[in-house]
Amino acid sequence: MENFKKILGILWIFLALITAYFCVFEFGLPKLSTGHQEDTVFGIIILFILTPIISIGLGIFGYYALSGEYNENKM
Repeated sequence: MENFKKILGILWIFLALITAYFCVFEFGLPKLSTGHQEDTVFGIIILFILTPIISIGLGIFGYYALSGEYNENKM
């Protein structure tokens, strides 16, 4: 089970990188370049609020899983 948790830790870190890419290059920057006010506000929210929360959260969770922080026999 511990190896499975480490594999999932790698998966979470990979998902953090993929999420950061999609939030910045597929959702955030295209919305900023349209010039409409509602798109600009949505792009700013995506880039500066949601992207860090999602990507850093997934990355930290993956790091803890990879480092063995969630092991059952840890004391």
